[in-house]
Amino acid sequence: MPLLASFVCGLIFGAGLLISGMTDPQKVLGFLDLFGAWDATLAFVMAGAVAVAASGFAIARRRTAPAFSARFLWPDRNDIDAPLVGGAILFGIGWGLAGICPGPALVNLAGLSLPIVVFVAAMLAGMIGQNLFGKNLLRRRTPAPRLGNPPLPSRADG
Repeated sequence: MPLLASFVCGLIFGAGLLISGMTDPQKVLGFLDLFGAWDATLAFVMAGAVAVAASGFAIARRRTAPAFSARFLWPDRNDIDAPLVGGAILFGIGWGLAGICPGPALVNLAGLSLPIVVFVAAMLAGMIGQNLFGKNLLRRRTPAPRLGNPPLPSRADG
């Protein structure tokens, strides 16, 4: 049942992206062009999406358990750190340059357009690279938590 629910949610999300015009890079770039020929229609799409999501979260928070899982998996962090800010900046740059973000890119992948295929391939390469290298870099900068007292240095060598 969870797999079916995920599939149906993905279909609804993809249909919403198509209907709203979020899969059209030119429409998205028009929305991002604040000082040119600004197209404000996507602001209404985003406001509607926030309203629907807020309603869903409000209903979910009143429930004692989710429908298709043993427990809720709410985020346990709310801090703003360098990886979050860096990721947001990279996302914004990519969105501004290409006029497309990951969700609509996956919907557009059905058309097998070469620019979209290249975009998705680059996105996947970035995700794989972050999994391979990004976590190691973050681990190097963050000291491991210490358990108990550290061992005392040996005096055996004089």
